[in-house]
Amino acid sequence: MTGPMRGHWVRWLQGVAALDPTVKGMLWTVAAGLLFCQLNTLMRMMAIELNPYQTQFLRYVFGVAVMLPLVLRSGLAAYRPQRIGGQFARGAVHTLGLMLWFVALPNTPMADLTALGFTTPMFIMIGAYLFFREPMRWDRWLAVLIGFAGVVVVVAPKLSGSGGFYHLVMLASAPVFATSMLLSKSLTRYERTEVIVVWQAVTVTLFSMPLALLHWQTPAPTQWFVFFVCGVIGSAGHYCLTRSFVAIDISATQSVKFLDLVWASFMGWLVFADVPSQSTLIGGVVIAASTLWIARREAQGRARKPR
Repeated sequence: MTGPMRGHWVRWLQGVAALDPTVKGMLWTVAAGLLFCQLNTLMRMMAIELNPYQTQFLRYVFGVAVMLPLVLRSGLAAYRPQRIGGQFARGAVHTLGLMLWFVALPNTPMADLTALGFTTPMFIMIGAYLFFREPMRWDRWLAVLIGFAGVVVVVAPKLSGSGGFYHLVMLASAPVFATSMLLSKSLTRYERTEVIVVWQAVTVTLFSMPLALLHWQTPAPTQWFVFFVCGVIGSAGHYCLTRSFVAIDISATQSVKFLDLVWASFMGWLVFADVPSQSTLIGGVVIAASTLWIARREAQGRARKPR
């Protein structure tokens, strides 16, 4: 890397480090959403071709494989968890959510899949208040409720169709994933981000193995490569998401996640020819408005606090 280029990157990194914690937390959340949208697109392709439970298992096997060189370089002791029981509890809960999610995945359009997942913030905010005593300010609630109203606009017309069963299965995964995220938030008090991400991959792999072996089909070479790419993207996405939990209150990040619908609609159209319906477009506008509004409110709130 040349001197001018190195200086440019150093200045860019310094600028990022100087950002308000709320802005950084939301940027981590947006980055996670972009990565997970790409991951979900590839996973839907694989779940159509292979059994969903095998797809779930191989996604996390390659997540472990991708991170293994980093673990070996730092030494196993660096990744020894302080709360091993918490790591396995989080892995078990996350595996249950993934089982529901992967069943719905090949039978639900990308935009609808993502929109239904936006019910998770409602459960997260309730759990964050009950277990972490995070402040329940009216503007956070209002932003999430407006965003959720946009989600209802998107998905309500589909629930009565032939795919309604799979929409309900996806909806059932929302409180399970909320529990997993709250467990991850609690683990950030004791564990480094890297440790949480590695142990999630390890525990989900172990819990997913039995059902995967029962439905095993030997993947083609191209499918093996796609799973490797998914391991890279998935690990990066969980790293970004966990960093957002460290930066700010978990409830403050949830409205930003509604932007995921924009990425999912685009990828669904590009890869699967899923043309967003009028209700999806209207709901997306409502969701984007709530996201921009709460982002501004959070930044202004941090600026008013005494330093």
